[in-house]
Amino acid sequence: MTRVAAIDCGTNSIRLLVADVTSPDSGSGAGSTGELVDLDRRMRIVRLGQDVDRTGRLAPEALERTFEACREYAAVIKEHGAERVLFVATSASRDAENRDEFVRGVLDILGVEPEVISGEQEAEFSFTGATKELPGQGSCLVVDIGGGSTEFVVGDDRVRAARSVDIGCVRLTERHLVKDGVVGDPPGAAGIAAMRADIEAALDLAERTVPLREPRTLVGLAGSVTTVAGIALGLDAYDSTAIHHSRISRAQVAEITERLLTATHAERAAIPVMHPGRVDVIGAGALILLAIMERADAAEVVVSEHDILDGIAWRAAREG
Repeated sequence: MTRVAAIDCGTNSIRLLVADVTSPDSGSGAGSTGELVDLDRRMRIVRLGQDVDRTGRLAPEALERTFEACREYAAVIKEHGAERVLFVATSASRDAENRDEFVRGVLDILGVEPEVISGEQEAEFSFTGATKELPGQGSCLVVDIGGGSTEFVVGDDRVRAARSVDIGCVRLTERHLVKDGVVGDPPGAAGIAAMRADIEAALDLAERTVPLREPRTLVGLAGSVTTVAGIALGLDAYDSTAIHHSRISRAQVAEITERLLTATHAERAAIPVMHPGRVDVIGAGALILLAIMERADAAEVVVSEHDILDGIAWRAAREG
């Protein structure tokens, strides 16, 4: 057994998982795939990707929010005595001119250098984290809808095709729904149409590499998907146990997307499962999910709370 800490730093959020990972050959009886047991799993909305699409740089205030979360995570990691720490940074830090400033700050606080991964690597981590607990599903399409990008992976017992495209809930919101520094309340029809056009173009690009219509099972990851699931389930508060492996129909996703895109900021904020950091970007995230389901002709999406973060933890244990 190895105690690891995995950190996933994306465009919108930074997340930590401290877990005990048992390898398949440890004799623990955990099964051929091993076992991952959570000790601490937490998330902070830091908007590292604030304005990156427009400026090409990480904003000073976004960096400070991220470093503040890193200081919190460093204390948690020390408290649990994790043997190995793996920090993975995704879309926003890939795109930024000043990413060296980000790397230095993380190294100073956590003592590890962030590994800035490609979209394809991000997709493989997501697939591993999402599918290890889904035996017998056959071919799966895993989609990880992030703040700056969305990853598509098709595979069964291994990854067969993967592609990352630059559509995410933060990127699309900032590009099409923000006017004079604020999101339309509610968003306007022209902005929604422009978002939809961007999404369809990105799906065309993804489909050159990944056979979106082939797999039997669609698995959806990350905060936009889990929030839509929580709304569909009618939860009074966010409940990861209820959301994990729930199945949400395309009709439900379509109804919720329409509701979110026509709601005011106050109406979205009042939804019980809504994280405050997702209020302005959830409409774009839901629209991405709906468009993927339509393109893949998926009747439902299997929602997974286990995603890239779990994939990072598995690799931290394997490579130590």
